[in-house]
Amino acid sequence: MNIRKLPKISLHDHLDGGLRPQTIIELAEEIGMELPANNAAELNQWFLESANSGSLVEYLKTFDITTGVMQTKHGLTRVAKEFVLDLAADGVIYGEIRWAPEQHLARGLSLDEVVEAVQDGLEQGIDEVEAAGGYIRTGQLVTAMRHNNRGLEIAELAVRHRDNGVVGFDIAGAEAGFPASNHKEAFDYLAEHMFPTTVHAGEADGIDSIRDAIVAGRTLRLGHGVRIYQDLLMREEDGRDYVQLGEVAEWVHFRQIALELCPTSNLQTGAIADLGDSYEDHPVAILFDLGFRVTISPDNRLMSGTTLTHELELLVDAFGYGIGDLEQFQINAAMAAFQDLEAREELVEMIGEGFKRARGNRR
Repeated sequence: MNIRKLPKISLHDHLDGGLRPQTIIELAEEIGMELPANNAAELNQWFLESANSGSLVEYLKTFDITTGVMQTKHGLTRVAKEFVLDLAADGVIYGEIRWAPEQHLARGLSLDEVVEAVQDGLEQGIDEVEAAGGYIRTGQLVTAMRHNNRGLEIAELAVRHRDNGVVGFDIAGAEAGFPASNHKEAFDYLAEHMFPTTVHAGEADGIDSIRDAIVAGRTLRLGHGVRIYQDLLMREEDGRDYVQLGEVAEWVHFRQIALELCPTSNLQTGAIADLGDSYEDHPVAILFDLGFRVTISPDNRLMSGTTLTHELELLVDAFGYGIGDLEQFQINAAMAAFQDLEAREELVEMIGEGFKRARGNRR
């Protein structure tokens, strides 16, 4: 099974977490920025080692380098364009790219200018993919940093660019101690403008964080959401295993709020540390079996040394998933995408056709 060639949907993919190491070197040279390594292979290894800390806080420090070279229109546009090309090369037909505009203002650009620069790069990437006979569509997820006080300003920015490639709003950064409710004014504004949100929750904090994302953030998806497993009660009765859903887990399940799971990243940041430290310990299998709307994404391809294809390959190896399971992950993601119903149905159709071809080639 050639997973790379299968049509895929990526919902949780950070722009500043997917740079090419050589691009970082070249952009850093342009602005006179020092790097921990000056050749692509060594720099790539530095990111991998720095990210494998078991701590979300330490993991996030690696972004000082990537955001540092994304402070000019040229840098932002180039990174966005290459991001699209790399997604397409991995078989992604629709990708939502999340990033925080407020982190890219150090060299004098305005919030609107950085959004426009990224959109220009995304469109250049799409055009290049189409010129080569491929297909990909993208959407920006404009993100506010949850430890700052710019939530409403960034929400207004997102809505302002809803007809210029921005499809949703997110909050990210250190989760514990910075609940979604800190940005209630922003989420109220988004709800008034009927603009969709996804919230990083259930990664570095637990069930209360997920509840807050749902109640205060009105989230339609959970960025990671992996710690929803803490609201599952396992019991054995008459020799059989049963799972009882807690109040929050039941709501997420009942409403089919999508879980944007990123297994490799979850291991790196310690999000599932109380379950174990191997891919097989990840609760993706039980959540999928229970009927949660599980989606799979790479999170940060540079820091985690991964791709969406690689994540799916690891799932196959760890849990024995077949082509039908991989197709369901993609359908889940397509139906959770921040697109209108017609566009989502079109994505589902493209997924079905691609997987059908793959099945035919195996006979």
